[in-house]
Amino acid sequence: MALQSLAVFCGSKNGKNPLFAAHARTLGSLLARQGIRLVYGGGSAGLMGIIADSVMAEGGRVTGIIPKLLLEWEVQHRGITELQICDDMHERKKRIYSISDAALVMPGGFGTLDELFEIVTWNQLTIHDKQIYILNTDGFYDDLYRHIERMKEEGFLYEEAIRRIHFIKEPEELFLIPAAD
Repeated sequence: MALQSLAVFCGSKNGKNPLFAAHARTLGSLLARQGIRLVYGGGSAGLMGIIADSVMAEGGRVTGIIPKLLLEWEVQHRGITELQICDDMHERKKRIYSISDAALVMPGGFGTLDELFEIVTWNQLTIHDKQIYILNTDGFYDDLYRHIERMKEEGFLYEEAIRRIHFIKEPEELFLIPAAD
């Protein structure tokens, strides 16, 4: 199945490394040029805003999904194709992942990790079976990679879920890995 929409989970802040923002801009441009709709948290701040702006600047399509609670905190993006408002964070994650063909996780904080672990868990429980890409910009997720390897070594992970997790270093690598098993 060709990738038509991609859920992107990332920070509502830029982070200190300028490569984080550069990768968000590159990924947004690539998605727009490939005709892949961005589905994300609906914010205009941080890496979330950068990737959405980049997709829109290239004539792409963006669907943002934001809970009522975060409308002002994350400063909802008013310049995207579609902004859906939902009741809470659980509904937000469920909607984002449900309308996407795959997910990509960029650098971010606790919220980004929460989204990553929930979608990995959903894959493990066979609620979904989508590919998950982790953009390991400048080694941001090196420790997570090592921890996943440790969990595998200790026998805590299921092989089916692990096969759907792909660590990539550059946004362009997203298009080098098959979208489905």
